[in-house]
Amino acid sequence: MSTTTQLTSSAAADQTPSTAAPRKVRRRGEKSPGASLATHGVLVVASLIALFPVAWLVFLSLGPDKDDYLHPGGILGKMTFDNYVFVLRETDFFDWLKSTLVVSLGTTVIGVMVAATTGYAVSRMRFPGYKKFMWVLLVTQMFPIAVLIVPMYQILSELQLIDSYLGLVLVYCSTAVPYCAWLLKGYFDTIPFEIDEAGRVDGLTPFGTFARLILPLAKPGLAVAAFYSFITAFGEVAFASTFMLSDTKYTFAVGLQSFVSEHDAQRQYMAATAVLIAVPVSVFFYLVQKNLVTGLTAGGTKG
Repeated sequence: MSTTTQLTSSAAADQTPSTAAPRKVRRRGEKSPGASLATHGVLVVASLIALFPVAWLVFLSLGPDKDDYLHPGGILGKMTFDNYVFVLRETDFFDWLKSTLVVSLGTTVIGVMVAATTGYAVSRMRFPGYKKFMWVLLVTQMFPIAVLIVPMYQILSELQLIDSYLGLVLVYCSTAVPYCAWLLKGYFDTIPFEIDEAGRVDGLTPFGTFARLILPLAKPGLAVAAFYSFITAFGEVAFASTFMLSDTKYTFAVGLQSFVSEHDAQRQYMAATAVLIAVPVSVFFYLVQKNLVTGLTAGGTKG
């Protein structure tokens, strides 16, 4: 009798549902707390590494003496904004700003227009030699600046464009357009060809289709091309220092050299000017940053 009772109790215990908490199943793509913490830690360290040179430059720009960079610890007790006041009042900073904006924005507008029409033509039109044409554009990027300066100077001299904004803009476009054309060609390839056919059905010309239908869809790619063109013209030194002869037409990159002479270097003013120079670039980046990442990734694949 007792044996039967024990067997019955054992069977009932086996049928009783387990009261243990169920094990949490991690969803696909969900990271563990340890992995998430490690990822955030790496991102924080990378951000600090990226921001340190900028913070260090701002710190050095507050030192009043030209040799403070050799003893940065002494800057804390004598920080001042006199370097910025000197740069803004005693130098040609605003002339450099005007020249830089004229050249950079001119290069951006003309370069993006030429690159966009070139990339669209190669992406959509099958004219003889269209593939070789793109490779020719790529070959132009292989020559170093030292090789290009002499022939470009001769060409600009014959066209009477030496010491002119237009001449420098055309020189910078020769550098920016080939890369931007490749970039935008890849981006236009991702836009369905049916959109062009729909435009033709509606009676639009090829240029009308390009201007009304394609360009609005290509804003991310255009933003990347504009940013590249702007930065190319903004920070270039060799062409600007060779083709611009007037002090008032120097760009920022060339104007910085005025603080360095044969026997002296006013590094505190260079640091302050470098901080001020970063402001226009930061503003331009802020204006295009919404489309920047999308444009960088979208042109890499087709379809």
